[in-house]
Amino acid sequence: MTTITVVKKGNAVAIAADGLTTFGDTRLARSYKGEHDKILPIADSWIGICGSSAHHLVMSSVFSKLDEIKLGSRMEVYETFRRLHPILKEHAYLNPKEDDDDPYESSQITALIANSSGIYGVYSYREVFEFDRFWGVGSGRNFALGAMHAIYDGPMTAAQVAEAGVAAGIEFDTSSGPPIVVHEIQLSGESQ
Repeated sequence: MTTITVVKKGNAVAIAADGLTTFGDTRLARSYKGEHDKILPIADSWIGICGSSAHHLVMSSVFSKLDEIKLGSRMEVYETFRRLHPILKEHAYLNPKEDDDDPYESSQITALIANSSGIYGVYSYREVFEFDRFWGVGSGRNFALGAMHAIYDGPMTAAQVAEAGVAAGIEFDTSSGPPIVVHEIQLSGESQ
């Protein structure tokens, strides 16, 4: 699947991801494809998406159909993804069903967001979390979380901590691989 991390430290936030794509047991390494960045630039934010390999192209397309994209707070992220859900169903033919007893339709998306207001996580039912330190998603997340936990209070920058988390995912998760892509953003004054 992948390893994606976000880190908030000092006056910066960072997001990092591995570059491997997998289809079941088949690995598509960076040297076999034209693009490898799992992190999309959307509305002054970086959004790392994991799950289906179709998500990257679908999300690039459907975000362009929204009139206004706001990702500067937990509620703004929620409202943006709530408005995105019907577009995913209508234009991208999203299958919103996971289990029969689910309380809501699923958007089938797991994403991390980094921008000048902070770091956020979005999950299938449009649950949104704002993180104070760091977080990870994807099949390598447990390795990433452990690595980031071990080094976060040291001298490393947000970008270095995020990269170390992805490196741990690549080292131990069979569905994560190089190269590592990292983006860093300065926090706005009111978010510090």
